[in-house]
Amino acid sequence: MIKWKDDFLVGVESIDEQHKVLFDLTGKAYDLLKDDYVHDKYDEIVKIIDELKEYTIFHFRSEEEYMKSIGYKKFLSHKVEHDDFIERVNSLNFLEIDEDQDKYILSILDFVVSWISDHILQRDKLINP
Repeated sequence: MIKWKDDFLVGVESIDEQHKVLFDLTGKAYDLLKDDYVHDKYDEIVKIIDELKEYTIFHFRSEEEYMKSIGYKKFLSHKVEHDDFIERVNSLNFLEIDEDQDKYILSILDFVVSWISDHILQRDKLINP
């Protein structure tokens, strides 16, 4: 599991703090995955996914407002990536969760963590050169 590190700092305090929250949310999901004492994780998985969706939407809006305020030239392509991520998260199939909860959490985590880290390092870093 990837953890927050200063390499992810983009130099805009509000965005950096929001990115840390996204890492915290994925950490919660990872902790749930590793918790052998919780056998039926369905309700918690749904709760974490909903929390992740809501916070991601908030974060993307905030980041997009910042980009507009500084006249960021790659705003539209950046927004498309945000929209694609939200669409992917919204398309998660909750019926699959019950089939193999740990496998499903792991697949969500793999997607979210790799997307967030790649996006921050390759796209968000360009916002504030």
